[in-house]
Amino acid sequence: QVQLVESGGGLVQTGGSLRLSCAAAGSSSSFNVMGWYRQAPGKQRDMVATITTSGITQYANSVKGRFTISTDNAKNTVYLQMNSLKPEDTAVYYCNGGIIRPGRRTDYWGRGTQVTVSS
Repeated sequence: QVQLVESGGGLVQTGGSLRLSCAAAGSSSSFNVMGWYRQAPGKQRDMVATITTSGITQYANSVKGRFTISTDNAKNTVYLQMNSLKPEDTAVYYCNGGIIRPGRRTDYWGRGTQVTVSS
C-alpha cells in the first residue's frame, strides 16, 4: 500500500517562499509521474506541477517561473519550491502519485497541506 505524506505548508507573507515535501512510502517506485495539485475554497483541484520518472516537468501557467518541482529518488520524496508567493496561491496543496498503464491511470493522494499567503 502506498502512502503519500506532505509537509512544509504554513503561513507566509506575499513575496515569501515555502518548500513543500512529499514522502512516499510503500510501492512508490511504481509511480510514473508525481506532482502537486491545489484546491482553494469553493474551487476545483488544479494541477500545479508534475514530474515524470524521466524528469520531464510541467507547470500551471500561473506558477511558471516561481515554482520548481524536483525529486530525490533516494528518499522517495518530491518537493515543490515556491517563491514569490501571492495571495492567490493560498490553497490546500496535495501530493499526487500516478501509475500509468495502457488505458488506465491509478492515482494516489496525500491528505494535503495548507498554504496561506497573506497580503
